[in-house]
Amino acid sequence: MEVRGAIDGGTEANADSLMIALRSAFEDVGAKAVVLRINSPGGSPVQAGLVNDEIRRLKALHKKKVYAVCEEMCASAAYYIAVGADEIYVDKASIVGSIGVLMDGFGFTGAMEKFGVERRLMTAGRNKAMLDPFSPRKPEQDAYAQAMLDQIHQQFIKVVKDGRGKRLKVTDDTFSGLFWNGEEAVKQGLADHLGSLDQVARDVVKAEDVIDYTEKENLAERLAKRFGAAIGAGAVQAARSVVSIR
Repeated sequence: MEVRGAIDGGTEANADSLMIALRSAFEDVGAKAVVLRINSPGGSPVQAGLVNDEIRRLKALHKKKVYAVCEEMCASAAYYIAVGADEIYVDKASIVGSIGVLMDGFGFTGAMEKFGVERRLMTAGRNKAMLDPFSPRKPEQDAYAQAMLDQIHQQFIKVVKDGRGKRLKVTDDTFSGLFWNGEEAVKQGLADHLGSLDQVARDVVKAEDVIDYTEKENLAERLAKRFGAAIGAGAVQAARSVVSIR
């Protein structure tokens, strides 16, 4: 099954679709093993966590091996998913790692002062406008947000350690958000071997056929989602912060 593109509730690589594909693969009595072909820069820690949990549940239930095959990128939330596999294969030039968490946004207070723009905001609850890009930053709110990010980071680290076990060679940089090429990732225990999907299917699983269980959207569904997203975008405030592991 494919894990391709940004991992998010609104993309093709969303937890619901990925978990449907996983269940189809595991429940197929003719399937010898499950291979995740990953090419993703990351995305939502929630979506990745749901998929990682489901991989571990299905492995225990069906007693089938899971292999992750990383192509160009297997970073952040994508790596969060990959560590649920029994073994991780990469290309020597794959981008692997980026075990960190970020919350990004913009601040417009300086520009507002320059152009004489006044922010008129009314809230009920002293933290309701927390991280509002048009309001000055407050140290206590920044500290709260940082504590939340640190907690999510620790959750990510635990998942990586649980998945990789003693194979992982932890250094000061392992959980710093850095990423490595595939060859270096193998040396550090972030991955197990160099290899492609065909090599894993042929030489490791020894399967005669490769079946793609990835959920496929039809044209009508894709257009409906894009149309709905375009309408919804106009109602959403610009530049609000979003937590992601990328």
